[in-house]
Amino acid sequence: MVRLAGQGAGAVESEEGAIVDAAQDDDAHPHRTVKARRHSAGVLVYRRPGSPPGELEVLLGHMGGPFWARRDAGAWSIPKGGYTPDEDAFDAAGREYVEEVGLPLPPGPYLELGEVLQANNKVVTAWAVEGDLDPAESVSSTFELEWPQGSGLRQSFPEFDRVAWFDLDSARTRIVAAQAAFLDRLAERLRPGSDRT
Repeated sequence: MVRLAGQGAGAVESEEGAIVDAAQDDDAHPHRTVKARRHSAGVLVYRRPGSPPGELEVLLGHMGGPFWARRDAGAWSIPKGGYTPDEDAFDAAGREYVEEVGLPLPPGPYLELGEVLQANNKVVTAWAVEGDLDPAESVSSTFELEWPQGSGLRQSFPEFDRVAWFDLDSARTRIVAAQAAFLDRLAERLRPGSDRT
């Protein structure tokens, strides 16, 4: 979701590119079921390997659990997680990165990448930072899930079952659809001559 200047305080751009009012009155649609909007924050780590620096690569995590086990397209995400209204989004992004990747955050500086609205009605806020890590050293936190469904058995699954580096084109084919905007914004911020770095 991109906040739009000159369109009113609640105007945002949806992942489909349409301008919508983020604070629409649900009473105007009494028969529509509206999912409560949740908020997540995350960190997109990037690197430019080689000397001189080469092609931009980003670190993504493959979502863990049985639903995502055999999926690739749309099954990768930036490290992120939910936070409450009384939490600072940037602090939550750092916490979630450490939990999901299992390694310390790179020291910064951080680039703001703004917000996107995912199809599940979750607003994700992200920052980017340059860093490097060996994906084999990543150990994600876990969550519990009843599996198989209806069995009464609870199993633990990693938040991310693996992390990997991707060039931007490969990342776009794998990342959750709405999060692809973060890749575009990062590329723009790092473009030579950009006044946004």
